[in-house]
Amino acid sequence: MAMSEAKQSSRTPAIGYAGLGLALVAGLVGGGLVVGVWEVAHSGGSSARSASSVSACDVQRVARDVLPSVVTLTVGGAAGAGTGSGVVVRTPIPGSGAGSGSSAGQDYIVTNEHVIAPGGTPGTVVVTYSDGHSSPGTVVGADAVTDLAVVKAQDPSPNATPVGVGDAADLGVGQPVVALGAPLGLSSTVTQGIVSATDRYVRVPSASGSTHHLVGAIQTDASINPGNSGGALVDCRGRLVGINSAGASPPGDQGSVGLNFAIPSTLFAPLATEIIDTGRVSHPTLGLQVAGISNEAARQNGVSPGLFVQAVVSGGPAQEAGLRAGDIVTELDGRAVRSPEDLTQTELNLTVGDAVKVTFERNGQSHSVSVTSVSAS
Repeated sequence: MAMSEAKQSSRTPAIGYAGLGLALVAGLVGGGLVVGVWEVAHSGGSSARSASSVSACDVQRVARDVLPSVVTLTVGGAAGAGTGSGVVVRTPIPGSGAGSGSSAGQDYIVTNEHVIAPGGTPGTVVVTYSDGHSSPGTVVGADAVTDLAVVKAQDPSPNATPVGVGDAADLGVGQPVVALGAPLGLSSTVTQGIVSATDRYVRVPSASGSTHHLVGAIQTDASINPGNSGGALVDCRGRLVGINSAGASPPGDQGSVGLNFAIPSTLFAPLATEIIDTGRVSHPTLGLQVAGISNEAARQNGVSPGLFVQAVVSGGPAQEAGLRAGDIVTELDGRAVRSPEDLTQTELNLTVGDAVKVTFERNGQSHSVSVTSVSAS
């Protein structure tokens, strides 16, 4: 993800995107490393542009209303430096499901984890508003798994009106959207496009060696380039529906080709609220450690393809449900699984306390149990 300088050129082979050999650009200016697309799933519709629907959007009005809510984040530290974007929101964030706690009525900046942690380690943050006002920023908390972070400006601009938050669940394929941010360090940049698809699952390698998981992501052809990360994706009413996080590009090219992804409000609203309240995100877990069994490996070993259970957490939900090491999980809630990321995606879509039907094989016999997720912490 976001590395220290453009000289960083390592990449992973791009696979799983219809053989197009695309790569995700998800980084800071000065850190726009191109990294491989690992998986894009759950296509939500056509990517064809609708000229009539796009022209119906009053982008000039949207830009006028929303730009005061969009900031440029300049981040520096021993691990790297760069420039990204962020969006000012006010608590309680609509769609978070949270009431009015001690943080109610306060303004925070939602952005990407890779923006505030270039090179994988959080750095010092300077917030620059669209009116030119600058302020030191404090990182409230971050979550590398979902690539979300929250920043608090120490001296916010009086002109920085928080953006209204919309419901990404209401978005339809072909609906016009507007992206606002600081691509290539160019603050207050506005681009326009449509929702190309919804409910994407995109895995992006991070600078720390882990993986960011964009769950239920919005795909758009609105131009998003390095530096747009953490910026706003809004509908034509100026409501924040996504946090721009990654864009696809052919190998060797860091420009936008119209395949870009944003974290939907249905995810960032509750997670940002949790970060504000606790400084972190507590992810649900089923208490399983697994390895993938491919179709070929299954044929060679005379077993079913799925997830080989290497271990279960002692006293955890999987053990309590009767699962044990050596079992082969074949389905989660009726969905076939083949790689550990399938388990990760399932867990990221859960709320603590949700139950999952786990279908598994033991000694050639198929069984099903209900496993109730608990907090990973």
